[in-house]
Amino acid sequence: MKVTFYQPMHSVLKDYIEGYYFIEKDDSQKTIKYLTFPDNYFIVSACQDVAMTQDKGWVEITRSSSENIVVDFVFRCSVPTEIFYRQSVNEITVYFKPLGIYHFFTAHKSQDLEQEIHLSDFIDIMNTVLKESDRTIQIEILENYWLSKFRKRDLPLAYTLLEDFETEMSIEAIAAKNNITRQYVNKICQRYLAKPASEFRKIQRFRNVLISNKKSRNLTELSYENLFYDQSHLIKNFKELTRISPGKFFENVDTRQNNIWLFI
Repeated sequence: MKVTFYQPMHSVLKDYIEGYYFIEKDDSQKTIKYLTFPDNYFIVSACQDVAMTQDKGWVEITRSSSENIVVDFVFRCSVPTEIFYRQSVNEITVYFKPLGIYHFFTAHKSQDLEQEIHLSDFIDIMNTVLKESDRTIQIEILENYWLSKFRKRDLPLAYTLLEDFETEMSIEAIAAKNNITRQYVNKICQRYLAKPASEFRKIQRFRNVLISNKKSRNLTELSYENLFYDQSHLIKNFKELTRISPGKFFENVDTRQNNIWLFI
C-alpha cells in the first residue's frame, strides 16, 4: 500500500491545512497495521469501497463488496490508535491545523463539524477525486474544492489562546492575561479544539518534540526547548501518549516522515 503525503500547493490553504495524503490500492500487498499517535489536528478521511469498524484506540478497514465512500472525521486523538487494513484500499486523508477547519465549514463548535461534513458536498467531491487516476488532477480537484469552501472567519480569542499555549505561561496566567477565567479558557478549548487546555498543551509539546528530534538532539535539550520541566517530565508525557519511552519511540519511528506511524 503506497502512501504519499503532500503539503498544500496554494498559498491560502497552507495557513489552514497541514497537508494530505493519498493511499493507493495495491493488490500485491494484503494487510498492514500501524500505530498512530495523539495530535491536535482535525482529520478528515475518505475511503473508497470499504467497511470500517472502530472503537477507542482501534480502527479496522476491510474492502466492501458494494461501491461506497466512507468518511471518517477525527477531532480528538488523545491515545495511541491501532490502524489495521485487512486489504489495501484507495483513501485520501486531510490534516487541518488547529482552528483551520473552521474556515471551510460554518459550524461554531467542534461537535457540530461531523454532521456538517456529512451533509455537505464533501462526499461527492471525494468520490470524484478517488475515481480519478491522475494524481495531478486529483490534487487540483481537491484544492479547488477547499478554495471554493474557504471563508476566513474571525476567531481572535481562540487564536490568541493558541499562541499563548506555545509559551511558558501557566493556564492560570494565560487566563489572567486575557481577562478571562481558567474555566472560560477550557470552554473555548472544548468548543474549538475539542479538548481541555491541559490536554491540548500536553499533545502540542509532544508533537513539538517530534519536530525538534529531526535535528537529532538529546532528551535533555528536547525537554527544555519544548517547555517540559525536565527530562523526567518529558519521559512521563511520552509514555502516557505513546505507551513507550522516548528512546524506544525514536528507535522505531521515523520522525522525518510527515506521517508519524509505528508499523506493527
